[in-house]
Amino acid sequence: MKILLAPSETKKSGGIQNFDIGSLLFENLAPLRTNILHRYINILQKGDLQELSRLFGLKKEADILANKRDMVHALTMKAIERYTGVAFDYLDYPHLDAKTQHYIDTHVILFSNLFGPIRASDMIPEYRLKQGSSIGRIKTEKLYHEHSAALMEAYLANDEVLDLRAGFYDKFYKPQKPYTTLKFMKEGRVVSHWAKAYRGIVLREIAKTGTETIEAVLKLPIEGLEIQEIQTKKNKTELIYAINRHK
Repeated sequence: MKILLAPSETKKSGGIQNFDIGSLLFENLAPLRTNILHRYINILQKGDLQELSRLFGLKKEADILANKRDMVHALTMKAIERYTGVAFDYLDYPHLDAKTQHYIDTHVILFSNLFGPIRASDMIPEYRLKQGSSIGRIKTEKLYHEHSAALMEAYLANDEVLDLRAGFYDKFYKPQKPYTTLKFMKEGRVVSHWAKAYRGIVLREIAKTGTETIEAVLKLPIEGLEIQEIQTKKNKTELIYAINRHK
């Protein structure tokens, strides 16, 4: 089983080694990624505050300048550790044991707005790029879909797929094979913001138990959550969880 996960606009600072763009998932995307990264760096170096504000999704000058960092000499850390935000807080990767971390490293695919599809274990630098923002005239979601969707289909050919991403990331890749998603309901209403937290919780429990099939996910007890309904439409199966904890 492979698990698809959305990134976060916020990142942890720091790193331990130099960036090697050729080490990311799908080495043959390196020329495309290099071109996108060069365009991104050019915008940073020009330093136009209005353009950087749009690129970063930030308004305060101090926040914008704090994110105008040296990407050329940036150090890296695992993508799953680099990203912060609600889902990653609830996953709490740094405090998981080595076996659980290894499961995440080898089962989770993230969709970076800058680098496209990457493994959880891929080493990436700190960057800021607002979801949906173009880099110059480049819409990265469109370009990565064009160049990596077929690669993803081949990569996932022998795996079941659990898609924990927000809908926007279908623009990068939407599985053509059967796949499973999650929806969270509380008192008859769909949970939106806190869905990120529950995705992190579900991923944490899957990783801790080493779950390898969707059938096993269905049987997995998760505190505060209960599968209420399963809906299948075309190649998409949606597990609808009822939330019975206060959030």
